[in-house]
Amino acid sequence: DGMVNPAVRVLFLGKRDDPHGARARTWCEQQGWEVQYLDGAWGDPLPQAAREWEGDLIISYLGRWVVPASVLGRARVAAINFHPATPEYPGIGCNNFALYEGAATYGATCHHMAARVDTGRIIDVTRFPVAADETVASLLQRTYAAMSAQFEQVMTGFLRAGEFPASAERWTRPPFTRVQFEALRRIDPGMPADEVRRRVRATDYPPYGPYVELHGFKFKLAKDPV
Repeated sequence: DGMVNPAVRVLFLGKRDDPHGARARTWCEQQGWEVQYLDGAWGDPLPQAAREWEGDLIISYLGRWVVPASVLGRARVAAINFHPATPEYPGIGCNNFALYEGAATYGATCHHMAARVDTGRIIDVTRFPVAADETVASLLQRTYAAMSAQFEQVMTGFLRAGEFPASAERWTRPPFTRVQFEALRRIDPGMPADEVRRRVRATDYPPYGPYVELHGFKFKLAKDPV
């Protein structure tokens, strides 16, 4: 009947202190699967436990690591990632670039993992309209909610079919890099007013945010309370 064997062994890679990832992990555990859960922050080394793991599924849900091919190859069934953006926005700072470019829609992508981030075959894409007054914070919250629903839909389908579907969607550009994201945050005093507004809207998210660099010093922008 295509149902998945309940003795599935899962390596679940998440973001530290993330309630959405915790719910996704709990969903896996409720299926009776054997889940090894590892969470971290940007810059953390990949735990040795991940390098030594062997099993059926690797699930990265806002995971903070670039997982090497040697680890991906230890998943007998699949290694999948839930990416908080549509295929138009792979890589780092995806929601920021979507706001900067004035994207009309946004969402989340589930895809097979490859050694290069956000390049693997796509399984599912969910989209929603971006509001005219959307902020970084509101777009993130809406994306996380959409990705949570997408996780249950995709994984329930896998539970029934024993495999993941192939989407006709494709990545549309190379992944954005951290260097590109940092460049987006930089405000030049000579920029046109509209360009400044676009950059502020796209990167205003404390404790990060846009800044002006002058004589080697960085000055963070602050809203005038008046």
